[in-house]
Amino acid sequence: MEDQVPEVPLVLVSNPYLEKKEAVIRQKSILWEGYERANLLSHEQVELIKAIDKQPMNVVQSAVNAKGKTYASLILYLLRNLSRPDTIQYVCLMTDDILSANEDNASYFHATSSEDESFPYGPFFKVLESEDEFLGLEASKVLTMLACSAPSPSHVNLDPLYTWITKKLSGSVKDVVNLMIQELESLLRVQAYRKPIWNTKNAMKELVHRLYLNKSASTPQIQYQIIFCLWLLTFEKEIAAEINQKYDVIPLLVEIAKSAVKEKVIRVSIATLRNLVEKAPAQNLAAMLVSRLLPFTENLSSRKWSDTDILEDINYVKERLQEDFQSLTTFEQYASEVETGKLEWSPPHRSDVFWKENAHKLEEHNYQLLKQLARLLSTSTSPLVLSIAASDIGYYVKFATKAGKNVLQEIGAKQRIMELMTHEDQEVRYQALLAVQKYMHQAW
Repeated sequence: MEDQVPEVPLVLVSNPYLEKKEAVIRQKSILWEGYERANLLSHEQVELIKAIDKQPMNVVQSAVNAKGKTYASLILYLLRNLSRPDTIQYVCLMTDDILSANEDNASYFHATSSEDESFPYGPFFKVLESEDEFLGLEASKVLTMLACSAPSPSHVNLDPLYTWITKKLSGSVKDVVNLMIQELESLLRVQAYRKPIWNTKNAMKELVHRLYLNKSASTPQIQYQIIFCLWLLTFEKEIAAEINQKYDVIPLLVEIAKSAVKEKVIRVSIATLRNLVEKAPAQNLAAMLVSRLLPFTENLSSRKWSDTDILEDINYVKERLQEDFQSLTTFEQYASEVETGKLEWSPPHRSDVFWKENAHKLEEHNYQLLKQLARLLSTSTSPLVLSIAASDIGYYVKFATKAGKNVLQEIGAKQRIMELMTHEDQEVRYQALLAVQKYMHQAW
């Protein structure tokens, strides 16, 4: 599947919360002549502003057509040299209107980089730092529009914008959070911005957390928009290889797709999972099998869909999972459960035959799998995972080498099993007790 991302529209940011604030700003009048009298603006600059101030959009566009670069330079000059919040609000909104009126207008702003290397982004970065909520939101919208129209995106450094968006994503105002997600949707359509956003401290953590908070089927639009961001990110191989390991997105996407009532949410979830399979199968197939994605795709493939593309994605993921599942031995299936931390009471866990044949394999690669099992005992908060991990340790001890038992003692697994005998969950206590009995029987 090629990187078939929809063409970037200049304005993908629309939000009633911001529009209501914009409407209030539009009612204000700025006394531009006062700036002229204070020698902050020249007469010519004031006349240029008055030619588009409070004018219909067709008049504004005619003026911009005639003197586009001049207007862009003037706006950036105003942002850099004036300081009154109401004036800066008005100038930011004027910029938004000019950029929104015609996609070609952005080129005038980009052309100003020949005057000053910080143009056109620098003055808007400065506005982002304002404590005024409207100024920050409007500046971030304008910066997003400029970024999405950049002639050479790979040469654009938008770190201040990414950091600002991340901070707002963690906020409590839903309308602001939704606006940030819309801006990320636009930015991530541009390939050059994906890794910088991925590498922005806490950006992915906050985005995935927002998806976790909205995993119920009652918020389909926000689900769709966040998963759309993940879909765009996973076109990058490096990101596709790391995203599940770092943020556990596969079980979350499967859970959301299973409960979704809107077809578009299922479509974008499956498309993201397809990217993960295509770009980084080695890192993702095991987690998908453990998350029971295979039976789910088998179910989905039998449904009727209004969009034929979704069936192609479903079948692709299903076939790759079937191939992988058939090639996995019972031990490999068990190992993928341990590696992903998604333990379930699958048959191997309670099979003496399985443990007799495979206990020694937990000791391979410097006891890697055994250490991971012990780590789950120490870090998991799930009673199910703790119960199964305790049971597995008990079965392992029954067939383990002396060196393996020593490793368990060294890493604190034996002590942890003892502690679990007083766990609040009855099943955890029971499995810990059985494990201790096996230890005693093996004269550990």
